[in-house]
Amino acid sequence: MSTLTAAVDLIPVPASVPVARHLVLDLLGAWRAPHDAGDAALLVTELVANVVDHVAGEASFTLELTLSEQWLRISVADGSALRPVVREFAAGAPRGRGMRLVEGIADRWGIEDHTDGKRVWFELAAPGLGSATPGDGSGNRATEEETA
Repeated sequence: MSTLTAAVDLIPVPASVPVARHLVLDLLGAWRAPHDAGDAALLVTELVANVVDHVAGEASFTLELTLSEQWLRISVADGSALRPVVREFAAGAPRGRGMRLVEGIADRWGIEDHTDGKRVWFELAAPGLGSATPGDGSGNRATEEETA
């Protein structure tokens, strides 16, 4: 299997959240990806919702997908230097669980600098491949202390 890629620019408005989710589901179906489409849709929803909440009003952002035989990588690149934070679970907090979901479900994830902003990405392994060490490939993860 060759590597398949797709990228689409979206604007940071609430309507972009379901658009991104449906794009991911449609592409994974068209590509016949063996990866868990439900997990991919949930995690892309969280990443795009973060952009909408924290970057709204600024320039567009890019949703990127790459599928290889073993890995599905989905990323969101935007022009904001504000990095997402994995917060501790607080029962009374109405929000703030998105990156905790990414951390818990993705096989790998990370944040990297990207053209005056950042790229937040996650990877899902193909079934049977097993889980890898979470993080950004270099063992680095954003913590509340680093991003505060």
